[in-house]
Amino acid sequence: MSNIFKRILVTGATGFLGHHIVPALKENFDAEIAAVGRKDYDLLKPGVPERMLDEVRPDCVVHLAAKSGGILDNRLKQADYYYENMVINTHVFQASFACGVKKFLSLMGGCAYPAKAASPIDEAQMWNGFPQQESAGYSMAKKMLLVQSWTYRQQHNFNSIILVPGNVYGEWDNFNLSQAHAIPALIRKCLEASEKQQPFITAFGTGRPVRDFVYAGDVAAVIPWFLEKYDSSDPVNISSGSGVTIRELINAVKNAVGYSGEVKWDATQPDGQLEKIFDATRLHELGLNCPTPLEEGLKKTVAWFIANRDNGNVRL
Repeated sequence: MSNIFKRILVTGATGFLGHHIVPALKENFDAEIAAVGRKDYDLLKPGVPERMLDEVRPDCVVHLAAKSGGILDNRLKQADYYYENMVINTHVFQASFACGVKKFLSLMGGCAYPAKAASPIDEAQMWNGFPQQESAGYSMAKKMLLVQSWTYRQQHNFNSIILVPGNVYGEWDNFNLSQAHAIPALIRKCLEASEKQQPFITAFGTGRPVRDFVYAGDVAAVIPWFLEKYDSSDPVNISSGSGVTIRELINAVKNAVGYSGEVKWDATQPDGQLEKIFDATRLHELGLNCPTPLEEGLKKTVAWFIANRDNGNVRL
């Protein structure tokens, strides 16, 4: 276990990725882990980020707190997603610097890449255009972390790193159908259709688009390495680097759930970008990867959802 830090503060520790990353930190660092959530500190309120840093006094910050959600919710609340993420990120970052933190790590979504980025999407394409409009508020707010990281490193030599996970899924995800991303929404739809013996589910688009999914446990597993060994403001994609069509994804979800019904495609709904795969070359050059096969990750996620949906642990 590494002892390079004495106290690691994790914001957003009670969220989706927080539930995966906090255990990884405990396994890899001989340090006190201060895992906090919104009930502990409401980071939207003026002065709270500064008070949090002053009270915890960490020498490392893993900043996961964010307003996040699926494409449907993003479309309806563009300004909310932009404002809340800009406010939280800006003030937590500044407070961490002012408090003398040695290392700061945060995450941004792969949706921050330009809408017209060519797959496989490498990190060099980050500034080549505007993100997809449906989630631009969220994407641009998170993208400013890269600017903040670079400027603070240039002026203050503040050691911060920003990583770019792909389409993350896994245990503790959000299964609320109006807010969920593709995989948790499909898992819930297929499971409920199976239990109600419904003959079909409806899916948006044609099923032709190709996406790159990464299991949350794989993302969490590489975080300790970056905290210990990576010292650059250059972003790194954290993903599988392999694509699957939405049609193949739904079939995999059906198999994981055990649902044998039909899928009816609503072609009046847009497909979106036809191919979006993240280039994991830089990750692999660092000696890291995200090895969990989609089928294995889905089985873990489905099993967790079934075991926890009635005990209050699942966001429905």
